[in-house]
Amino acid sequence: MAKKTGTTRKIAKQDESYGDVLSSMVELLEAARRLSSRAVNSVMTATYWEMGRRIVELDQAGEGRAEYGEQLIKKLAADLSKRFGRGFAWPNLYRMRRFYAAYPKILSTPLTKLSSAEIDKKLSTALTKSQSIGANGLSTVLALADQFPLSWSQYLLLIAVEDEQARRFYEEEAHRGGWTVKQLKRQIDSQFYERTLLSKNQATMLRKGSTPTPEDAVSPESEIKDPLVLEFLDLKDEYSENDLEDALIHKLEAFLLELGSDFAFVGRQKRLRIGDEWYRIDLLFFHRGLKCLVVIDLKIGKFTHADAGQMHMYLNYAAEHWTRNGENPPVGLILCARNDESVARYALDNLPNKVMAREYKLALPNEQLLIDELQRTQRFLANRKLATDN
Repeated sequence: MAKKTGTTRKIAKQDESYGDVLSSMVELLEAARRLSSRAVNSVMTATYWEMGRRIVELDQAGEGRAEYGEQLIKKLAADLSKRFGRGFAWPNLYRMRRFYAAYPKILSTPLTKLSSAEIDKKLSTALTKSQSIGANGLSTVLALADQFPLSWSQYLLLIAVEDEQARRFYEEEAHRGGWTVKQLKRQIDSQFYERTLLSKNQATMLRKGSTPTPEDAVSPESEIKDPLVLEFLDLKDEYSENDLEDALIHKLEAFLLELGSDFAFVGRQKRLRIGDEWYRIDLLFFHRGLKCLVVIDLKIGKFTHADAGQMHMYLNYAAEHWTRNGENPPVGLILCARNDESVARYALDNLPNKVMAREYKLALPNEQLLIDELQRTQRFLANRKLATDN
């Protein structure tokens, strides 16, 4: 019996070791697949850029005549499709050409300053003599791969953004936030760039490359957009606060995307008892940049001074019972359908706690209104700079 028990323990120990090894192998393979997928994606995107560059060079050889360019792309499409199959129809080649046109200076980046000969030398150990014909093109593609961190599908969305600064902004945010194609499309469609310029510190956004100033530091006002656009909720004309909360939780991923990449969801309907009364906080988030809890109260009507008093009470409680060592005092965010700025100023200014009122919109903003407001902001900043210089 004792021998059997010892054998059983040995088998159990082996099973445990096997399980650990199997788990580690699964993790390794999954990580390798993700890495290889990203590598293949980057190489293919760089290849499409290089193809776009060569199409432009061929077109310029034909003196840029429209009829020559059209014939060239259609001939290339036919020959490449015959050789490689689907994926090289003439509309796709036009996109590659447009991709290069949107990123014409990519070769000036530090990574690609090596000469073709220098790059080929580094690759010589991996390239056989039979591969030497394509070595120059391959070396260029490999050197370019790291310059395209997003997927080809995402770059197809980006090249449709005409404003170069906006395009760069979306590319950087998509890379930093790990946006999917669907998320990037939603941010472009909702004019996230223009809304960010207007809702955050405009001077910081428009003063590219200047020395940071104290007012550029992270603050609740700069991190929380105004207004928030919640068109993804698909709410009808009549809805309750519970409907709004349920919809936000159901579409939590999209709501977090609208709030910003530094927000983390903590909970909903969090209970607190003050005196003999029980209260519930609609939504509770944590902001990594601000290093504090963000208490959110949802209102389907307009903001009132009573909302400020209730939020002030919530924040006092959260500061005493929920805030951990090393965290900053909590911030309150009242999301309302309408916000009277005068009422908000008198109700919220000089409170011991930081409380903000923000409007939410259930429809996408009017693009022309955003552009007009953005241009007014730019003129205001330019005139203020001119007055300061003088």
